Amino acid sequence: MVAIAPLLIIWLGSGLPSKVLICALIVFFPVLINTIVGLRSVSANLRELMRSLGATRWQNFRLLEFPAALPILLGGLKVGATLSVIGAVVGEFLAPDRGLGYLISVARGQYDTALVFVGVFALVVMALSLYGLVAWAEHRWLSWRET
Repeated sequence: MVAIAPLLIIWLGSGLPSKVLICALIVFFPVLINTIVGLRSVSANLRELMRSLGATRWQNFRLLEFPAALPILLGGLKVGATLSVIGAVVGEFLAPDRGLGYLISVARGQYDTALVFVGVFALVVMALSLYGLVAWAEHRWLSWRET
């Protein structure tokens, strides 16, 4: 993604759309792979049970596959939440005009170690907040699961 990011910045400009696309592409594949793994992990016996009960494809997805894949999907979202912060910083390093990546880059150029630490600490807080938000959603949506 770091190799493709400069092309996206050239094509879309150094504004917000290129940075959002970089973040989205960095997050997309871990979430997609975890979703596919989760959907494929559904037991064949449960699929056969749903088929024997006459469930439609939509009912099969809604009542069996999605709830079974949700824990793995949320695991992918946890990874994606932290990767999104990395994607934002990559976009801001490559197209510096504003943001925490820009602040860290400027502070690094001025040898302002304290400001670099402030920027890095702010990024860590953002990543942990996003991770905590997904963990809260996981706790709320998966309260039916036995641990």
